[in-house]
Amino acid sequence: MSDFHTHTVTGLSRLLADKQASATELAQHFLARSQARPDLGAYLSIDEAATLAQAKLADERRANGQATPLTGVPIAHKDIFVTREWPTTAGSKMLENYRSPFDATVVARMGFGNRDQGGQDDGAGMVTLGKLNCDEFAMGSGNENSAYAKAHNPWDVSRVPGGSSGGSSAAIAARLAPAATGTDTGGSIRQPAAFCGVTGIKPTYGRASRYGMVAYASSLDQAGPMAQTAEDCALLLSAMCGVDADRDSTSLDVPKEDFSLKLNESIEGLRIGVPKEFFGEGLDDDVRVAIEAALKQYEQLGAKLCEISLPTAPVSIPVYYIIAPAEASSNLSRFDGVKFGHRARDFTDLASMYENTREEGFGDEVKRRILTGTYVLSHGYYDAYYLKAQQIRRLIANEFQQAFQNCDLIAGPAAPSVAWKIGADKDPLDDYLADIFTLPASLAGLPGMSHPVGFGNGGMPVGLQLIGNYLQESSLLNAAHRFQQATDWHTRTPEGI
Repeated sequence: MSDFHTHTVTGLSRLLADKQASATELAQHFLARSQARPDLGAYLSIDEAATLAQAKLADERRANGQATPLTGVPIAHKDIFVTREWPTTAGSKMLENYRSPFDATVVARMGFGNRDQGGQDDGAGMVTLGKLNCDEFAMGSGNENSAYAKAHNPWDVSRVPGGSSGGSSAAIAARLAPAATGTDTGGSIRQPAAFCGVTGIKPTYGRASRYGMVAYASSLDQAGPMAQTAEDCALLLSAMCGVDADRDSTSLDVPKEDFSLKLNESIEGLRIGVPKEFFGEGLDDDVRVAIEAALKQYEQLGAKLCEISLPTAPVSIPVYYIIAPAEASSNLSRFDGVKFGHRARDFTDLASMYENTREEGFGDEVKRRILTGTYVLSHGYYDAYYLKAQQIRRLIANEFQQAFQNCDLIAGPAAPSVAWKIGADKDPLDDYLADIFTLPASLAGLPGMSHPVGFGNGGMPVGLQLIGNYLQESSLLNAAHRFQQATDWHTRTPEGI
């Protein structure tokens, strides 16, 4: 069968269960497609032998009756998750050719557990296709900050795929992988999903373990899945999430959940809050038209729209770009050339080794954020900037809780525009503005997702963002699933795919 790439994760799972395909056949098919499209810059690392070895294990599991629904289904991982069998670079020269001695918890849970580390073979059994491109240390909104290559949007290769999980969204849109992992600090799952016409979800902060995820801003970073459909994301999120308190102190101690169980529930009477602040100045007209049409579709499905207000949401950008760089300046201090990663060849003493290593290893955007973060944490500026930002962050979280007294979910645009042209975004502030609608939920630690709802200028995809209250991922996924059952936006593919 040569059309494996036309199937969703759920469809591939059925093919495997019905023995119409093997894990090895699927792996070979997606590897061939991925290797045939280097122009998209979606992958940073592919190891055919390692992938096929995992596929063989998956086939053995199925033959022995030990399979999960995801066993043998291919997946690719954002190159921010450490892996033993593939290099982990975080899109930076600082970690060029770095090999981790262990797998990130998310990778292990979706793959083959801790088998290679003497533990149980207790993962979901998904087969890794390779590592996907991303903005350096997940800092960016267009995947233009990768130290290795710019990723391209399959809908128009002259445009960005979004960021920082741009390689993930591009790979799914081009059907180079049926599923991918992403990370979302300020919108880096939801915004690229919107730009590439795929579905992605950021769960409640703490739902998915951060162990083995190269840190950017520890109080904001969260892993999540990206795929074609909400149904796929429900399957993937179920495998990904779970308590990991021994290795991640921010891991939530909540029961493991099957997010597929509530799919297909009626959304009759579902109260969807529409923040007036999300529809003011700065939202492009083509995006507004698509979002408003999607909201009408939800009404036709039985949901009720109500206007709400998140008055502090517009200041999310300055709040985020104080808190996130402050945490980054601390997290990235470990990259100094001493224990691992890049080390400068030319230096005269320890101080010059630090300076030269960081000058050579970090890109401009990473340096910019480290300097910003160091400044706001410095004596005399901590109270004026960092402390004040944390206080406003609490106000934003409180406003969401007030809003959820009047609605069940919140909906609005995932981004203010469609994907822009590569190289067109010269001012870093313009790049930061691309996350204006996704930042509030990130600062509050709430779950949020994006799903395709139409097209804007240039035939580029538009995504609707749904935000839920804490631990309400099932409600988000069900709402998106019901929308996708009634529409076909999520089935559209770029020309020639």
